[in-house]
Amino acid sequence: MAQLLKVQDYISRYEKDVYHYTSQFNHLKKHNWKKAKQLFEEGLLHEPPVQEETKAQRSFLQKAKERFTRKKETCEVEEAFSSDSVENQELLRFTTLLQTAEDLKILFLENVFDLQMKWATSTLFEFSQADRKYYHDEALRYFIQRFPDTCLVMYKPVFLINKAPVEGDIIIVTPTETLCICLIETYKSAVFQYSKENFWTELRGGDQKKILNPLIGLNRTEQIVRSIYRTHDIEHNVKKILLSRNGYIDYAAEPYQVEFVDARKYEEWFYELRKSKAPLKFKQMKAAQVLLEHSQSIYFDQEFEAGE
Repeated sequence: MAQLLKVQDYISRYEKDVYHYTSQFNHLKKHNWKKAKQLFEEGLLHEPPVQEETKAQRSFLQKAKERFTRKKETCEVEEAFSSDSVENQELLRFTTLLQTAEDLKILFLENVFDLQMKWATSTLFEFSQADRKYYHDEALRYFIQRFPDTCLVMYKPVFLINKAPVEGDIIIVTPTETLCICLIETYKSAVFQYSKENFWTELRGGDQKKILNPLIGLNRTEQIVRSIYRTHDIEHNVKKILLSRNGYIDYAAEPYQVEFVDARKYEEWFYELRKSKAPLKFKQMKAAQVLLEHSQSIYFDQEFEAGE
């Protein structure tokens, strides 16, 4: 799973210490997965098969259920891996019994995603009023759940440029480069006709409509990232990608310094990103840090949330 550094203008724990939290996330996820598999293999997360049970089987299942209930009807998937930090006392939990190992994997990813959303919208002492739609945002889940841990994702962050807020596109800081990605998707097999003008034409079967040229926002995002990197002497290659996983981009030639990835190229592009084995790098973390420093965060104190 990629790491979710930032969503819109919500406060993020990575803003406090990107080096600490990137390392902590990897430790936490590995620890949780090992514990979840152990509980599953012990039969404590299984949905028992539909068959006639022997007395011994009923006894075992009853004991398992009692143990499960004693954990307040949930199984702890994470134990605090550092007892001296309140930060590490967050728990991921399963609230349902599982039937297969695939169920375990799916539910585990859901749990980790929920924790990532918590980290991306709050700190120990502050919180942002996050729109619940992001918990169900298919594109956000795609970038988080389908890419390696070493991909650091900023999902449509808001930057402060000359004290004015400017929303960016999706940014992924990998160990080797920074990807500025604009995702254009509506209906499967839609065709987007490239133009240098302010509007493109989207074709859906026999229908067509005008859409704002997606390269306008993508170019703006790239310029912001490059400017921030220059200001802080960050050397990290910046690449622009116009992505349509299930549609097609109609063009004679790609414009300068932009990669078009549509349904024809998507699988190859996706595989190349997924297969990367490069570890997290210091220059990558530094790049992410300066981007976070220039992003906007709107938040409240946790005491305010509690009515104090």
